[in-house]
Amino acid sequence: MAEDDSHVRVCLQEIVKLDLEAKAIIQDIRQNAESSETLDDLNAQGRKKISDLRDKIAELERIGLEKERDVDRDAILVNVESLRQKLSRTVSSLRQTTVSSKVVLDNYARNQLLAGATQLKKRTQGNKETLLKTANNITESLMSLNQTMAEQVKQSELNNSTLAGSSQVISDTHDEFHTMGGHIQHSQRLLTKYGRREFTDRLLILLALVFFFATVLYIMKKRLWPS
Repeated sequence: MAEDDSHVRVCLQEIVKLDLEAKAIIQDIRQNAESSETLDDLNAQGRKKISDLRDKIAELERIGLEKERDVDRDAILVNVESLRQKLSRTVSSLRQTTVSSKVVLDNYARNQLLAGATQLKKRTQGNKETLLKTANNITESLMSLNQTMAEQVKQSELNNSTLAGSSQVISDTHDEFHTMGGHIQHSQRLLTKYGRREFTDRLLILLALVFFFATVLYIMKKRLWPS
């Protein structure tokens, strides 16, 4: 009889232990199921504990049915019925917790997808705006470059006109210098001619003066010292 009571106590202890472990797994599902893989793993562990718990309750029921005394048998069977009701609530709690966590995870995944799609749309829109801005900047740069090249071409044409005018002025100046050179050479020849004539004139004047003074001296000699 004592052995049967010991068997009942051990069976009840196992039932209490399994029940606590099953409830702990349910609590883990509520707090730690952050992914579908974790949820599936915890749910499998919970179902295993419930299966073991159901087996232990069935074992306790067999022990009760084997009791010879009606009082002992009825007491154990009443306990078995209470334990099965608790087991039913544990099963419902595991199922509801699993479903709720699954819904939460699905909603989270859907929100992440929507957020990702929204972010991608914003990034795409941002990329389009960036590309459009870059294209506008390139267009403005090309227009500015085209305007600068046009101004440089215009400036080059103006420089060419200025150079052409300068070349014409230089050519005219060269012609004037050439003409002036001819005049200078002609003037130089005239001056040389006039120089030679002036020398001749001075020589003639000197000879005339010599002749004049010689004549005067001759007359004075004749008058002062007649022969």
